[in-house]
Amino acid sequence: MSQGTPRHRTTARAAGRLSAVATAVALTAGTLVTLGAPAAQAAAGATLPFTSVEAESASSTGARIGPDYTQGTVASEASGRQAVRLNSGQRVEFTVPRAANAINVSYNVPDGQSGSLDVYVNGTKLAKTLPVTSKYSYVDTGWIAGSKTHHFFDNARLLLGRNVQAGDKIALQASNVQVTVDVADFEQVADASGKPSGAVSVTDKGADPSGQGDSTQAFRAAISAAQGGVVWIPPGDYRVTSSLQNVQNVTLQGAGSWHSVVHSSSFIDQQSSAGNVHLKDFAVIGEVTERNDGSPDNFVNGSLGANSSVSGMWLQHLKVGLWLTGTNDNLVVENNRILDTTADGLNLNGTAKNVRVRGNFLRNQGDDSLAMWSLNSPDVSSSFENNTISQPNLANGIAIYGGTDITVRNNLISDTNALGSGIAISNQKFLDPFHPLAGTITVDGNTLVRAGAMNPNWKHPMGALRVDSYDSQINATVNITDTTITDSPYSAFEFVSGGGTGHPVKNVNVTGATVKNTGTVVVQAEAQGAATFKNVTATGVGSAGVYNCPYPADSGTFTLTDGGGNSGWNSTWSDCTTWPEPGQGNPAPDPTRNLAKGRPATATGSQDVYTPGKAVDGDANSYWESSNNAFPQAFTVDLGSSQAVRRLVLKLPPSSAWGARTETLSVLGSTDGSGWSTVVGSKGYRFDPATGNTATVTLPANADLRYLRLDVTANTGWPAAQFSEVEAYLQ
Repeated sequence: MSQGTPRHRTTARAAGRLSAVATAVALTAGTLVTLGAPAAQAAAGATLPFTSVEAESASSTGARIGPDYTQGTVASEASGRQAVRLNSGQRVEFTVPRAANAINVSYNVPDGQSGSLDVYVNGTKLAKTLPVTSKYSYVDTGWIAGSKTHHFFDNARLLLGRNVQAGDKIALQASNVQVTVDVADFEQVADASGKPSGAVSVTDKGADPSGQGDSTQAFRAAISAAQGGVVWIPPGDYRVTSSLQNVQNVTLQGAGSWHSVVHSSSFIDQQSSAGNVHLKDFAVIGEVTERNDGSPDNFVNGSLGANSSVSGMWLQHLKVGLWLTGTNDNLVVENNRILDTTADGLNLNGTAKNVRVRGNFLRNQGDDSLAMWSLNSPDVSSSFENNTISQPNLANGIAIYGGTDITVRNNLISDTNALGSGIAISNQKFLDPFHPLAGTITVDGNTLVRAGAMNPNWKHPMGALRVDSYDSQINATVNITDTTITDSPYSAFEFVSGGGTGHPVKNVNVTGATVKNTGTVVVQAEAQGAATFKNVTATGVGSAGVYNCPYPADSGTFTLTDGGGNSGWNSTWSDCTTWPEPGQGNPAPDPTRNLAKGRPATATGSQDVYTPGKAVDGDANSYWESSNNAFPQAFTVDLGSSQAVRRLVLKLPPSSAWGARTETLSVLGSTDGSGWSTVVGSKGYRFDPATGNTATVTLPANADLRYLRLDVTANTGWPAAQFSEVEAYLQ
């Protein structure tokens, strides 16, 4: 889902240094294998019937574009963030990686244009061409804050009419339009399967396999006649022009997704079903060219009922593959391909129990590729497992919005774009009644490659894996285990309260992670809360190990507990007033920089709206005031890392309305937030508006502290501790 917020924007709901990216990728048997650069170490994902090869790894007379992570560019949406641009007459030639008789190509053409690619096998031009068009690309969603024109790529497939072997050459040549080729999938498509015994064929009910006539009524008649049995969809092309309803206790089966093709932009639309619906082995290809969240332009919209399944499907050019509401208990969605949707690939929109979504391949979604959204009632004991997801271009690869006892396991997610992470575990509700995360959320064995993006609304980076207390505190236990994160353009793990209200992120355990070549930091902590890290190793960290700057600044602290076995990320980003840029490294110490500005601040008490964050917000006219008539009072600020602080500047608002006064205080320091020592003994400090209402405290030369505390025991001007700014400097 794409959503807007005062601070962060991640996805909608209604429906520096960047490490070198791989020049070629094969996606086969759930494994990401780079053919022209070091492997991204992935053992997760689906077992796929095809092998993908990046165009930039092939020989070409065209021009390589990318790598580019800039929102709104064609290369930023490409697999590997690179592609090959062909002008008319130019070609890209692939070395075939496996036995194949079919090819699917992810490509882009300029807006408003169409044409074709000529196909050559070992130098011989085929009579068939591969049509290419911008018809399904260049989607605009102006109601989603931060979105730009997106969805630049499309997929086109072709049965070659012959077999090719590993090592053969297949060339694609632009004939009459500029084409940017991203990746080619090579597949050995099985022969069409035969009609099951006793099945009711849609052609027997009048369906037209030529695609010329309208087959809607024939499909309805076959479904009615086959209750408890099988509706057979023979090889051919069929037009279904209006949605099917009352689909229950029936199997719809085709001869294979390359052979039986239904052309429909809204195949099943029903709010309830008795269940036992099984959809398998055919393609549904729509004509959806934009995103209209008021229209059910989905393969399935609503309910299939309990104990149903969807398998072996090819779903393309729809708004959403499956938007599931109502009863779908024990549903299994497996071994499908979902391509080129203008919104989600699949969304479990509440009420789902024991749903298994596994072994699927998703590419080029315009919102979350896979999502659970616990609206109206929670999704319970459901899972996304062993899926391969590539190029979601306006949201997350996988998003869990609420739900109880949810599992996200062994998925391979790559190349997320604007407004999204690879995986998001979130309490963002979008609408009510919403059911927040509960029980145990298991995030295990996932591999994220080039995941994470820049949030365009606040120029705010989003991590490859994000835990987000957006609308409410996270009370569930979130266990993140055995994660591999490679080439994230920004951070690896992000903990945030995306609504900007500072809800805590708690009960998080990160165990057994490998982080390689992250652009900025390993941990990006922007919410109060806590997480334990164990056996998390990092290499090639771009800026620092940890960015720990909760927002709002007075919302509290985020505690990282070292569970042992961690390495490669023990440094902390030192300046909460700036975001680290990829590959920037920690800024050199600046003796003129206020180390306390924007840092997490707490106090023993506050009066009304005069919270601790007001004393570190950089505005001398706002202020913290402690509980009244209750000395002593303490004010604490976390500087993020140990600092050789030598000078404090304490301020009250400069207005003459603030009469002169003396506050008596001592300065304490700590390196860990638990053991404290006195740095400067108790003393009275005079504040006078005639001289700026400031006081300076000089710290000794041996002062080295991360946590700075002011213990205030008296104030001659008001019965409370008061500071408008607490500033800390190296000299």
